[in-house]
Amino acid sequence: MKVLHVDINHPLIIEQFSELGFQNDEDYTSTKQEIENKIDQYDGLIIRSRFTIDDDFLDKAKKLKFIGRLGAGLENIDTKYAKSLDIFLAAAPEGNRNAVGEHALGMLLSLFNKLNSADQQVRHGKWDREGNRGIELEGKVVGVIGYGNMGKAFAKKLKGFDVEEVICYDIKGGVEDDNARQVGIMEFQKRVDVVSLHVPQTELTKGMINTDFLNKFENPIWIINTARGKCIKTTDLVEAIKSGKVLGAGLDVLEYEKASFENMFSDDTLPDAFQYLIESNKVLLSPHVAGWTVESKIKLAQTVVNKVKAKFVG
Repeated sequence: MKVLHVDINHPLIIEQFSELGFQNDEDYTSTKQEIENKIDQYDGLIIRSRFTIDDDFLDKAKKLKFIGRLGAGLENIDTKYAKSLDIFLAAAPEGNRNAVGEHALGMLLSLFNKLNSADQQVRHGKWDREGNRGIELEGKVVGVIGYGNMGKAFAKKLKGFDVEEVICYDIKGGVEDDNARQVGIMEFQKRVDVVSLHVPQTELTKGMINTDFLNKFENPIWIINTARGKCIKTTDLVEAIKSGKVLGAGLDVLEYEKASFENMFSDDTLPDAFQYLIESNKVLLSPHVAGWTVESKIKLAQTVVNKVKAKFVG
């Protein structure tokens, strides 16, 4: 099979595909239009997030048997149309779930202990111990929205922190395990102190964290988002932080990111809500790197290789 790689990934994916007898062609600079003009030559496509794969692209991919995406989700691919064409889709949430779980926990602990602002103060000669008094994770109820690969990895990391309980909410039933108890949304909003998002971007999840949703929580909450930026309405989050409904937020992803995830803004403007986030000491930001570790780069590539191998080689 001929495979086209349009994003740079760990070299093991090319090495192992070659060992399977695949021909690997690399093109990391051509435009989407240029790729479309030659995609009919290929049986496989390896991509991260450089461009979207829509129905027009798929119609031109006459020979395409599989698409491997080195990432957790498939939102940049028209999955319904691809499946109708019998194209095998291989995402790799198993590959970076541990990294996401560790990053989410790191953001939460940093917020609780004011590490980001304390670091900056000490660097500027300010020694404020009382102002940087933290809170402990012990005794808190942690809620996970979306209990798949990423949510389960985060819940697993909470073992040993003596939290009161980890509970999860998911539209799918029967997802709970030894690390989290599945509950309905009413119990979830009544009890949690911390909310960690681990959902894919779908029509149901876009804008799901909004004023109406936040106002239904009984306790002031902390929010961690290592999922997708568009799941949170930033203007509503800002108002909730100002009112004290949200005590702090760790955001690895932002509503304003481009679909490729490689750049932040969809235009050149700096939204007022984002300006508030970057100035607030109650907010911790990172550039969509929760699943972006040295180890996960290897695991993501290996996961896609394993899935393609199992499907087409056996």
